[in-house]
Amino acid sequence: MKPYTEEWIDSFMADCRLCPRDCHADRFHGERGYCGQDARIRAARAALHMWEEPCISGDAGSGAVFFTGCSLGCVYCQNRKISDGTVEKEIGIGRLAEIFLELQEKGANNINLVTAGHFVPQVAAALDLAKRQRLSIPVVYNSSSYELVETLRLLEGLVDIWLPDLKYTDEALAKKYSAAADYPQVAKAALDEMVRQAGESEFVSAIMKKGVIVRHLVLPGQIVASKNVIRYLHERYGEKIYISILNQYTPMADPEKYPELDRKVTPEEYDEVVDYAIEIGVEQGFIQEGETALESFIPEFDITGV
Repeated sequence: MKPYTEEWIDSFMADCRLCPRDCHADRFHGERGYCGQDARIRAARAALHMWEEPCISGDAGSGAVFFTGCSLGCVYCQNRKISDGTVEKEIGIGRLAEIFLELQEKGANNINLVTAGHFVPQVAAALDLAKRQRLSIPVVYNSSSYELVETLRLLEGLVDIWLPDLKYTDEALAKKYSAAADYPQVAKAALDEMVRQAGESEFVSAIMKKGVIVRHLVLPGQIVASKNVIRYLHERYGEKIYISILNQYTPMADPEKYPELDRKVTPEEYDEVVDYAIEIGVEQGFIQEGETALESFIPEFDITGV
């Protein structure tokens, strides 16, 4: 069992190597890392969230905690207000544990940690504290997959459901849109670790209690790249995971630098990716139908619940 002491947390913050950026920032003394954050936990929202996969949100909602900062920084990021630190509130480990318990009291199906990678030691300590107090619902780790295996192992025994992305298997796209040519190899290793920790999927009344759902956001004009991602996931993991194919891309990139990203994904593009998934034998998956591409999946980042 890990100590989860202040000294244990500080040992990671003084020379930060939690993520693949390996920036060595002295976050303990206030220096901000590539993620834009120092050692103090900051969040922008903690509330019931209805827009996850049906087995995560259900009717009651997922207890989503949106953390400020990001170690990846995609040019098309939907959550830029929090990834760049525009909206944030500083909280301590004790308060974070209270937030988890408050979300449970509101009837949340789970605690959903959104982009928490740069705060993993603090989050682990808060989860341990909350579980010792009375937190009993599953914990979801919602991630870009740009994560180090060593960091993910700090969460072993604390996370029940892994909800990662696989954005690209193409290094050129990863470099162009996320300044991370190593994303494919890093994400693949991270996914292996998440699948190892999760074990067999478990559901109760159609709500996931344990398992892995890998998301892939289809980008405009990148049908071949999306097919490559789906094929990799199916060949690597088969029925060990669920694959969620998203059509909710919202144009957020600089239209002058990335004109190809300045539009929605067409229904024809999305259908081609979904049809391909079915064709190669993907059976455990989620798709978005109807008008979801026209909806906003971006919540109000206004410090609610924090």
